[in-house]
Amino acid sequence: MIDGMWWLVILFTVIAALWLLAKSRGAKTDTGRSGKQSNQLPSNDALQKTSVLFKQFFPDYQVTRKAKHLLICKHNKKVAMITIDKKIAEGKRRLGEVPVINYHRVPSRAQLATHLQEAE
Repeated sequence: MIDGMWWLVILFTVIAALWLLAKSRGAKTDTGRSGKQSNQLPSNDALQKTSVLFKQFFPDYQVTRKAKHLLICKHNKKVAMITIDKKIAEGKRRLGEVPVINYHRVPSRAQLATHLQEAE
């Protein structure tokens, strides 16, 4: 039969081996990344195109780009939040006082004008 002292030695050996394995695997995944940071925004996606539309056709609105939405302000007052997500139903809903408008693809100028008029 194994004494209590040997059980402690085996337990500490297993813990040390698992810790070293976890530490070595963690170092590999950190250095093996492709270099593209997760906080970088793609330059040619649908939100970027919508932001350009706003700057061209609605210069009196301020557009703030976030990771998954555009925040539309006029005179420092939040007017709307625009998302482009195919998983969510297309349409409008409210988040507090601000309407959240979801599109499945880049909206047209007429769609933006209509929704902004309704939002104000």
